[in-house]
Amino acid sequence: MAELEKQEKVVVNGNREEEEEERLLEEMTVLDFDMLCSTVVLQTQGKWRKLESAEDCSEQGNADFGGVLRMWEGEVVLDFLDDRRVALQSACCPCYRFGKNMRRAGFGFCFLQGTVYFIFVVSAFLNFLAFIVTKRNCFLYLAVAFIISIGAYLGFFRTQIKRKFNIRGNDSLVDDCIYHLICPCCTLSQESRTLEMNNVQDGTWHGRGDICIGSYGEGSKAFFELHPPPPISIKTPEPCSMQNSLNGDDNA
Repeated sequence: MAELEKQEKVVVNGNREEEEEERLLEEMTVLDFDMLCSTVVLQTQGKWRKLESAEDCSEQGNADFGGVLRMWEGEVVLDFLDDRRVALQSACCPCYRFGKNMRRAGFGFCFLQGTVYFIFVVSAFLNFLAFIVTKRNCFLYLAVAFIISIGAYLGFFRTQIKRKFNIRGNDSLVDDCIYHLICPCCTLSQESRTLEMNNVQDGTWHGRGDICIGSYGEGSKAFFELHPPPPISIKTPEPCSMQNSLNGDDNA
């Protein structure tokens, strides 16, 4: 009997130690989860504050899309052939492609914007041709001026697209103009992919998979609210079955 009682006490103590260890592990897991959530929230809020401080006042005033961050669809040159239809239109008929982009983005009629682009291109070509025939430098200067005007015109509207739809990037207005001067077809193709793949219609971004960080209208309100996990009830099971088996052995 004494040996059975000792064995019973050892078994009960062992079960209690295991239960205490499991309880401690569960509490540590909950604490680790809370610390992880708090760290993520603090880091996110810190990054957002840095982003807000780096934003320009004009960009912060864009209330149409709040703090939704978007990006261009693919790289300018490397992903030029991702959509071959758009790439072919951008290379063979850039005036039509540019006008269609402007209509989608809500910056005018397709025919009007395409006509302006066509006039710039034809003027540059004719002046360059006149320089070859007459060898007069004035025609060359005019051709260069029209080419620069094309880059400035298209680069200006590329910047307007970025600002209107909150497309993030480190490119300035000068960079956008240079893109259209150096590789106009690739740049037009990137803009077209972005507008078409995200279903932009008449200046409205219907989108697919926006990355939402927060909204400017929220002010200093926390962008993420940390909800603590629901309380978990930990019930300590009583070793009734083992005691009953031991008692049964004793009675036997």
